[in-house]
Amino acid sequence: MYIPDTIVAPATAPGIGAVAIIRLSGPRAFEILDAIWHPARAARPRELAVGDVLDPATGAHLDRAMAVRFPAPRSFTGEDVAELHCHGGSYLTSRVTAVAISHGARLAEPGEFTRRAFLNGRMDLVEAEAVADLISARSESSLRQALAQLSGELSKKVNELRGKVVAIRAHLEVEIDFSDEDIAMPARSAMIRELDNLVDDVASLHDSFTRGKLIRDGLRAAIIGKPNVGKSSLLNLMLGTDRAIVTAIPGTTRDVIEDTVQLGGFAMTLLDTAGIRAGRDEVERLGIERTRAAAAAADLLIAVFDSSRALDAEDLAIAGLCAERPGLAILNKADLPKVADVLALREAGIAMPALEISALTGSGLAPLRDELTRAAAALAAPDGASGLAISRERHREALARALTALRAARDSLAARMPPEITAIDVSAACDALGAITGEVTGEDVLDAVFREFCIGK
Repeated sequence: MYIPDTIVAPATAPGIGAVAIIRLSGPRAFEILDAIWHPARAARPRELAVGDVLDPATGAHLDRAMAVRFPAPRSFTGEDVAELHCHGGSYLTSRVTAVAISHGARLAEPGEFTRRAFLNGRMDLVEAEAVADLISARSESSLRQALAQLSGELSKKVNELRGKVVAIRAHLEVEIDFSDEDIAMPARSAMIRELDNLVDDVASLHDSFTRGKLIRDGLRAAIIGKPNVGKSSLLNLMLGTDRAIVTAIPGTTRDVIEDTVQLGGFAMTLLDTAGIRAGRDEVERLGIERTRAAAAAADLLIAVFDSSRALDAEDLAIAGLCAERPGLAILNKADLPKVADVLALREAGIAMPALEISALTGSGLAPLRDELTRAAAALAAPDGASGLAISRERHREALARALTALRAARDSLAARMPPEITAIDVSAACDALGAITGEVTGEDVLDAVFREFCIGK
C-alpha cells in the first residue's frame, strides 16, 4: 500500500568514499532539508548549492555539504525529492540520516524510491526492474540489455502485442453486444490469422528467456577432469591470480571454487571442481559428488586432459560427461612431451572444440579465451539470434499465460464457439501481457519485484 509520507535513505553504497548522497522523497522533503541544511545563498530548483548541515536539536555542525531540490512531478519518484551530497563516511552518513529521521522522515524500505516512481507513473514495471538489472550488471552485454529495457524497448514491444489483443477483444465485444445490428464484422478467418500471428510473436518473446537470462546473469562454466590434470592451474591462469591452491598431490581440491572473468562482453563464472575418480575418503567422495552436480548445472563444460599421458579410464569417464554438452576440451601440459593429442580425444568421444595449452607457462591463453568467447556467444545468441530478450522469470510466466490463452482463443474461434467463450481467453491474454508492464498488478507482485532492490534505490 502506498503511504505518501516522507522517506530518507543513503543513495550511495555504504563505506568510505568521496561523496555520500542522502535522498529524501515525499511531501515534507523540502521542509526537512530546510531544517537540517542552511545554504550560503538561495538556490533554484535542480541547482546544487553549498551549505552547512546542522543538528537542530543540539546545534552541532555536522558537515559542509551540497544539496539540490527536485520539485514534483519532475523528479525520480514523481514527488518532491531532495538530495544532500555530504562527504563520504559511514558515521557521517548515518548521523545525517538519523537527523532527517528525527525531523519526520522514515527510513526507506528496499526499492521504495523506485516503487514510488512506478506508482507515480514515472516508469513502468519493466523499466523499474531494469533499474535493478542496471545496478547489478556484471558485463557489457548485461549492461546493454538493462539499458535497452530501461529505455522502454521491451515495454514498447509488450504494449504493441497487448494493443493487438485489445483490438481483437473489442471486435468480439461488438459482436456480443450488437449481434442483432447490421454491423460489418471482421471475418473469423481474419481473426484466426491475427491470433496465429500473435501466438508466433508472443512465443518468440517467451523463447528469448534463456538467452536473456544468460546475458543478465552470465554463464557458468565447470572445469572438470581427473586429479592432477591442471584444473586449478587453468583457473588461476584465466583469472591472472592464484585463486586456487595448486600442488602435485592428487585430490587437493575438495570443494567447488568459483570466480568470474569477462570474455567478449559476457561474464563467465569459472568453477574449479574436485578431480573425478574413485574417492579415497569420505571428504573426497563428497567433493566429487559436488563436481558432478556442478557439471550438470553448468551452462558449458571445460574438460581438462593431461597431454603428457595416455588417456585412461578416468579420462573416458570425463569424456562421458561431455557427451552432447557445449564447451571446450583442453589438452594441458603442452610444455611436456606430447602423448595424447586431439585425435585421441576424438576417439574417446569428445566432439567439442579442443585446444592445446600450458597452464604452467601460459601458452595458448589467447586462443583459449577466444574459443570460450565464441562458446559464450553461441549460448547467449543461438543461431545468431539478437535483439530484444526477456530475462526475468516473472516475464516468462506472464508470456506463458498469454500464450495459453491466445491458443485457446484461436481454437475456440476455429471451432465456431460463441464469441463470449473466445472473449474470456482473449481477456486473459490481455491481462497477462498487462502484468508485465504493471498495467495489471497487485501488491504481492510489487513486493516480490522490489524486494531485491537495495535501500536507497
